[in-house]
Amino acid sequence: MTSGTHTGGGGDGRRAHLWVTGRVQGVFFRAHAAEKALSLGLAGWVRNLPDGRVEAVAEGAPEAVEEFIAWCRQGPPASRVDDVSVEWRQSAGDLGPFRVAY
Repeated sequence: MTSGTHTGGGGDGRRAHLWVTGRVQGVFFRAHAAEKALSLGLAGWVRNLPDGRVEAVAEGAPEAVEEFIAWCRQGPPASRVDDVSVEWRQSAGDLGPFRVAY
């Protein structure tokens, strides 16, 4: 089940706010997500949530953001992704290089 609509953002960039559920903590999900996002030239961050989900915000070229979301639906080898919820936000250009947040 995936929620959210494709409303896009300002300029040529897109910003997606994601919540990933499943076995996504303790499996290097954040490190792999940051590596993937950086390889796609995205800005943003990824972090663990206390309820066991992973939260991420990714901003950049629309095709790169879509590729990142597709990657999150699979996750790294040790993970099991049950759901990725996506909310599209206004692209603001206020995020630094993609990083793991704590």
